[in-house]
Amino acid sequence: MKLQADARFAVHAISAHGPGYVTVGNQRITRTCLLRPDGIDATWGPDNFANLTEEHFAALAAVECDVLLLGTGGHQHFPTPAQMRPLLEARRGIEVMSTAAACRTYNVVLAEGRIVAAALFVE
Repeated sequence: MKLQADARFAVHAISAHGPGYVTVGNQRITRTCLLRPDGIDATWGPDNFANLTEEHFAALAAVECDVLLLGTGGHQHFPTPAQMRPLLEARRGIEVMSTAAACRTYNVVLAEGRIVAAALFVE
């Protein structure tokens, strides 16, 4: 039985979130990003959900993970089937929810020891 914390998960866990920010460890993020246990990609995605394109989902389809989350901002918004075509073609699932819910879910899945990625819109 393992009783100590696993350091690889502590580094990129979400420590706080609120209107206009997500905090990962001590790093405050104020724009759209792709968060994974091994790093943060601050270049993924547009500044708002309305500008999300099929190409953004193509990048997500290439991410290796057990669980893929999409945090759509303050409210849950669903992408169109056309936008999600790359994920459908790659036979990849995605869980769509508000960014606050995605932050909570990310930490739960991370604590379970599974590889999780979260594309988060920060409003």
